[in-house]
Amino acid sequence: MIENVISKSSVYDDPQKKSLVVIDAGIATEENLALIREKGYNYLCVSRKHLTDYELKAGSKTVIVHDCKKREIRLQEVEHKEGGDYYLQINSPAKELRESSMKCQFRERFEGELQKAKDALNEKGGTKAYEKVVERVGRAMGRYPSIARFYEVRYTRSTKNTKQMSDLTWHIRVPEDVDRDNGVYFLRTNVASLDEKVTWDYYNLIREIECTNRQLKTDLNLRPIFHQKDERSDAHLFFGLLAYWIVNTIRHQLKQSDNNHYWTEITRIMSTQKVVTTEAVNALGEIVQTRICSEPTKQAASIYKALRYKDKPFRKIKICSTQHEYQKNEIAVLLKDTT
Repeated sequence: MIENVISKSSVYDDPQKKSLVVIDAGIATEENLALIREKGYNYLCVSRKHLTDYELKAGSKTVIVHDCKKREIRLQEVEHKEGGDYYLQINSPAKELRESSMKCQFRERFEGELQKAKDALNEKGGTKAYEKVVERVGRAMGRYPSIARFYEVRYTRSTKNTKQMSDLTWHIRVPEDVDRDNGVYFLRTNVASLDEKVTWDYYNLIREIECTNRQLKTDLNLRPIFHQKDERSDAHLFFGLLAYWIVNTIRHQLKQSDNNHYWTEITRIMSTQKVVTTEAVNALGEIVQTRICSEPTKQAASIYKALRYKDKPFRKIKICSTQHEYQKNEIAVLLKDTT
């Protein structure tokens, strides 16, 4: 992947001109970061390891930014060694709430597994062998490693039969540690000249790329492709990309007005406006159709305004047409049946 990037972009010796590679935590291993440096690029990623022994930079200010849902996020620089990587602490209350809820669920499930293992010690036919009980608890720890690391589990052998277990107890070592780091993660880069806001903005480019992939694959149905011929598959991909250019242009214009909705939400809002067609037959036997647009909702009207479109494509359309002979006969039969 890096070789493909190099073939399309120049590599500079000047640190100020080096390209910045933005990657997610999934591939931000130490080996990959070293390879990026070796090839002459800078990098920006989410730190795979959670810093524990660190201090915030003395005198650094807390920078407040907001996500697409206007939720507050706090950024603060971490003290780093000369020549070392630069870390930025990200504190998100929304992420904190989400992680706290997830840990609460994991805690209930993990303790439920431990309780089942303990109840089996007093049940007929239950698992009582010491090694088997330890294995059962180990499997539970493997399923919930994020919460199991805070627990201390104690095993008590039976005095009557040392090969069996008589009791199983557990407790959280330090309850305050469970939720201490919720909502906190770190951005890591080898470019120390970037300030907090610029670092955050650069990293969020990766979110826009993820949004692009989601729109192409999900919103615009770019895949799966069920065509049997190559030319039809090519046409499918072409129209998918053409549709994305239109969608991206609309979303870019809406972002200028602080409207950060995804495409699915935009289409849902706009689908609330309908076209109503009323059809009737006048005294001359002519079919009269009247077509009217419904009033847009407040959200739809704001989208029209941001895009500088009219809130109604037309006001009222009236179409008058002469009936065909078979239509006249059908109406005559209907009138006869009703009388």
